[in-house]
Amino acid sequence: MNILILGGGGREHAFAWKLKQSPKTSNLFIAPGNAGTAALGENIALSVTDFDAIKKLVVEKNIQMVVVGPEDPLVAGVYDFFKVDTDLKHVAIIGPSKAAAQLEGSKEFAKEFMAKYRIPTAAYQSFTAQSLEEGKRFLESLQPPYVLKADGLAAGKGVLILEDLETAKTELTAMLQDAKFGQASAKVVIEEFLDGIELSCFVLTDGKNYKILPTAKDYKRIGQGDTGLNTGGMGAISPVPFADDTLMQKIEERIVKPTIEGIQKEGLVYKGFVFIGLIKVGDDPFVIEYNVRMGDPETEVVLPRLASDLLPLLQATDQETLDTATVDIDPRTASTVMSVSGGYPEAYAKGKEITGLEQVKDAIVFHAGTKLEGDKVLTAGGRVIAITAYGEDFEAALQKSFAGTEQFQFEGRYYRSDIGFDL
Repeated sequence: MNILILGGGGREHAFAWKLKQSPKTSNLFIAPGNAGTAALGENIALSVTDFDAIKKLVVEKNIQMVVVGPEDPLVAGVYDFFKVDTDLKHVAIIGPSKAAAQLEGSKEFAKEFMAKYRIPTAAYQSFTAQSLEEGKRFLESLQPPYVLKADGLAAGKGVLILEDLETAKTELTAMLQDAKFGQASAKVVIEEFLDGIELSCFVLTDGKNYKILPTAKDYKRIGQGDTGLNTGGMGAISPVPFADDTLMQKIEERIVKPTIEGIQKEGLVYKGFVFIGLIKVGDDPFVIEYNVRMGDPETEVVLPRLASDLLPLLQATDQETLDTATVDIDPRTASTVMSVSGGYPEAYAKGKEITGLEQVKDAIVFHAGTKLEGDKVLTAGGRVIAITAYGEDFEAALQKSFAGTEQFQFEGRYYRSDIGFDL
């Protein structure tokens, strides 16, 4: 089977790494890909939202399955684009329809969905520039910290958690009136702050049936001890040590089942991954957010723990026969540590040469923001390289991830040396 993976980050490298292992995979194409995916298949320089260019490539290369990595093409309707095109409708697309992708594309849509299907989440209200004063009054009714979320996609940076009421009012004004996050913050969801510990649950669904994949916990903040600005993710571990059978049963009964049932009842076409961002408050799980694709860097720990061949699982997802599939999980822990460019998540330099990658032993190197120039590997993004390792527990796995991280270098490189500190 010829497969196209859309995207160019660590998540897509992990998908390419896993799909390459399948005896059913013939040719692998990654668009745009990175220096790591180049060793597993053919990189194609195109934009993930240029649907006409994607169509041309799919027809030209006789591609039978498209695995969509990032959220932008899903929210823009790549699934629907394929299914209404006579040349493309036979191609399997792993990802939800445009309507279903609103679970990530609109925070308000997701909140209304959770309310309708009684899925536990924080209390909330949403506001626009016209209702700015009401928004400020709503903030006054809450206890700090204050949570402000841009309704639309803001590359993981549209959520603010603020301790001070006046700062929260100022930021609300900046989001609604001054378009701090562009069109994404034309509407803002304000919600109550839930105090607990976070984790992520990953589900593969064909819209009717589902399989729960390994849990993971990622570390979003740039600074040690979870301080500083939000990033796309600085590291992750899987499984989550505190996600015992009791908690997992609650997650499945209260959150996963009603989510999949809600998708069915709403008539939403969904053949792909649901990433459920959770917070454990006391002994109970609450949903922070939905993503309609795999997370990054969580994919770099979840897929390495999938002992089953991924391709038949994706075929079953497309054919709506996921109930007949089996998912085998590696019992070991996997951890990943992300090395980022100096200055990230604010301004950072690109084009720095990366050396020593061949020295990394006893770990898997996943490229996130890299490119090839001749035989040199250069930095091409904020998050650059993720080092994934296995261990009997998270401490043992992290020891290997950190050891692997120390084997390679690039100018200005930074990584968090405290991943797993709160476990």
